[in-house]
Amino acid sequence: MPPNTTATTGDKPGKSGRKKGRKARLIVLVLVLALIGGVAYGAYWSISTVRASFPQTTGTITLKGLSGPVDVKRDGYGIPQIYASSDEDLFMAQGYVQAQDRFWEMDVRRHMTSGRLSEMFGKSQIDNDEFLRTLGWDRIAEREYRTKLSASTKKYLQAYAEGVNAYLDGKDGKEISLEYAALGFTNDYKPQKWTPVDSVSWLKAMAWDLRGNMQDEIDRALMTSRLGPQQIAQLYPQYPYDRHRPIVQEGGYSELTGEYDQEGSTGTGTGTGSGSGTGSSMGTGTGTSSGSASGISSGSASSALQSQLAGLYKVLDDVPAAVGVNGNGIGSNSWVVGGKHTITGKPLLANDPHLSASLPSVWYQMGLHCRTISASCQYDVTGYTFAGMPGVVIGHNKDIAWGMTNSGVDVTDLYLEKLTGDGYLYDGKVVPFRTREETIKVAGGTAKKIVVRETRDGMPLLSDRSDELVQVGRKASVDTAAPDRGDGYGIALRWTALDAGTSMDAVFAMDKAADWDDFRAAAKLFDVPSQNLVYADTKNHIGYQLPGKIPTRAKGVNGSVPVPGWDPRYRWRGFLAFDKLPHEYDPQRGYIVTANQAVVDPDAYPYTLTTDWGYGTRSQRISDLIEQKIKGGGKISTDDMRQMQLDNSSEIAKLLVPVLLKIDIDDPDVREAQKLLEGWDYTQDADSAAAAYFNSVWRNILKLAFGNKLPKELRVKGQCLWVDPADTTGPVDDTNKVRECGRRDADQAQPDGGDRWFEVVRTLMDDEKSDWWTAPRSGTRPAAHNRDELFERAMIDARWELTAKLGKDIDTWSWGRLHRLFLKNQTLGTEGPGIIQYVLNRGPWKLGGGEAAVNATGWNAAGGYGVVWVPSMRMVVNLDSLDKSKWINLSGASGHAYSAHYTDQTDKWAKGELLPWSFSPQAVDDSTSDTLTLKP
Repeated sequence: MPPNTTATTGDKPGKSGRKKGRKARLIVLVLVLALIGGVAYGAYWSISTVRASFPQTTGTITLKGLSGPVDVKRDGYGIPQIYASSDEDLFMAQGYVQAQDRFWEMDVRRHMTSGRLSEMFGKSQIDNDEFLRTLGWDRIAEREYRTKLSASTKKYLQAYAEGVNAYLDGKDGKEISLEYAALGFTNDYKPQKWTPVDSVSWLKAMAWDLRGNMQDEIDRALMTSRLGPQQIAQLYPQYPYDRHRPIVQEGGYSELTGEYDQEGSTGTGTGTGSGSGTGSSMGTGTGTSSGSASGISSGSASSALQSQLAGLYKVLDDVPAAVGVNGNGIGSNSWVVGGKHTITGKPLLANDPHLSASLPSVWYQMGLHCRTISASCQYDVTGYTFAGMPGVVIGHNKDIAWGMTNSGVDVTDLYLEKLTGDGYLYDGKVVPFRTREETIKVAGGTAKKIVVRETRDGMPLLSDRSDELVQVGRKASVDTAAPDRGDGYGIALRWTALDAGTSMDAVFAMDKAADWDDFRAAAKLFDVPSQNLVYADTKNHIGYQLPGKIPTRAKGVNGSVPVPGWDPRYRWRGFLAFDKLPHEYDPQRGYIVTANQAVVDPDAYPYTLTTDWGYGTRSQRISDLIEQKIKGGGKISTDDMRQMQLDNSSEIAKLLVPVLLKIDIDDPDVREAQKLLEGWDYTQDADSAAAAYFNSVWRNILKLAFGNKLPKELRVKGQCLWVDPADTTGPVDDTNKVRECGRRDADQAQPDGGDRWFEVVRTLMDDEKSDWWTAPRSGTRPAAHNRDELFERAMIDARWELTAKLGKDIDTWSWGRLHRLFLKNQTLGTEGPGIIQYVLNRGPWKLGGGEAAVNATGWNAAGGYGVVWVPSMRMVVNLDSLDKSKWINLSGASGHAYSAHYTDQTDKWAKGELLPWSFSPQAVDDSTSDTLTLKP
């Protein structure tokens, strides 16, 4: 059966990558590749070419450097459990096994983190490499490895690298992965040896994707070209503490001890930690500014400066995503329920990080087990790893379990720097830049040299990476509060991850933590990225810790918009001490929920963590589901946790549908669609016609209310919001109503539809005559002058949009027909020749869920209804009986197309099912299909 034609093949998991049952598919691949070779390059690929890259999963392999034998036991899904007698052997085997399954992915990642993608893919990646070299992730990682990491961590990293290199030894590209064979047609790239720094660099890439509110800083600054302070504040409403509870609900900051105290606060916070408003000047924010530091008046900033920020916006948008975070609205869920509320009497912990859909999944499931725990072999841990990095990132050991969600704390600031000669202005003096020259090698092309400039505190000048930005910066002007233009302006970045840190130490410390004190000690080392950490242990304790290197700023400066680099008052003052960071341990309510909401109430905490929390839609829904279950003494099971992960409820529908149903619709076809909402329970199941129609109405409300009012720099270019021929999933009703679409909105803005927009619309609902509820006449559509007229327009437009996409008969409509998931290989599967994309990619799957639902199969209102981010994995850990824990991955263990384990978990993932998660030696043995022995 050819790939990419159906989501379900009916195949059962094989026992290894070499089973005969895939012979037919291999033959198809051989024919495809032979065609490529014959037509384009005159070469022929054989079955041995395809099979050569499949991992050996049985028998014995000799690895130089091992001190003793290592067993690799794989279950029916190809998930490995490694057993060794020393730490070094354990991590060496981890490197070998991950390279067996995922080396292409690992190789691409390290070229991304080091700004060397052009060495693999040619001149198309030069711009990305220039920007990544400017950030200098690999340079920071090398400094980290050399000066910050513990001796034991270095030893483990070295062992891991030796394992990867043992796998590579003696192999050419086609023996490693199908992609190398395809790449070989265009250049002579050869994989190089793995280094410890390659692994450490991956943490920098992860930190970049989870860096916080930098995009919001740019957005707010760009909005000032067209919107006033009050309008911008309406688009960034205050966090709704009265409806959506923060993560930490007990205790507060103590002025007596200078620490966060769960028992209570002896002082009150200032409220500066949560303000989401924005002011009219760079560096100050509504409700937080004392007026102590004057900024650049954004209202008087020139169009040239706006263009420079817009140019940076485009540069950032093109940078490849590392772990898959590439849009606003993406988040994660994690929660833990204490034993007093569970059937087992011990905690249950759930986690499902939301990331962009990728193939293979960013996660790699694995167990790392010492046969006997001792000083020389300390690990017995299982969970989700990153291919290319030793250790387990999320999972459990024999004593504790932990999960992560992105905290969203503000660890980046953009600075507008005044350039003078070879330096920049700071505190009335010209300070020279620190410079370095970088050479970018290009496959099939000429190498390019660039100069990277940094301020004395290590801030790279991002604007140097665009000739357009440089030219614009030379012409930019600002208000009279700024210095004379001189040689123009540039944009520099201050970011905590540009300092060497100890996050790699934290991974190993967490993997062997035995209790809450050990866990917090590990969290103290986790400086970037700052994550919400939830905790549970077998002794019936639960907890939460906010870790991270979090900057402190001057009074009145909240990090919400770019700030003037020449004024020392805007430089960071330092970092919050770990003991000052919010945490909770065994709270009285008996559960903890983190889903990117506010960490702590500002009245209990005096420090600014961010101005841009997620707005708590998912977190409050999870809390409500828990409360409903435990009301009256009810108990929660492992399957209850799984069902909560699948909750499809639309919170914005609960607000809007009652209003939409009151609107009198004359058009019988639109009225027919409106009736779909009558009696709808607001769940977004894949087969729901009501969910399809409501989400189309929601998308059109956003377009009409906000689309033509946002600055042109934030607009989506050239997309018809009604008919997208490339995404037509049903017959097109060729009527005038449908064909009007192609003539409108060629340059319309469109919000992403995340839960910030839920809150924007919620706060505007009572102001029925707000200017936001107006829309100009368009074609046969009349102008809208108030909320209900705009909602009526949205319902009409949604009816004809879905007629075009799904057909006129609403009985055939379903959310899943619109809301489809395609899994694409993140390199050749997106940029390679069409036939290679056909070979590497899979899908579609019709999904339920939606934007800001707990089951966050996210879609971006700016681009359509297709699934763009997903729960990248799901897990539920049972601390009473670890072998009763459950897990699932988005794709499968293997990165090899045509392996039985390429996407063998995806069907179950799409249905919301979880797989057994073996941990004890007996359970692992019972589930083992293949055993490979690695010997010295």
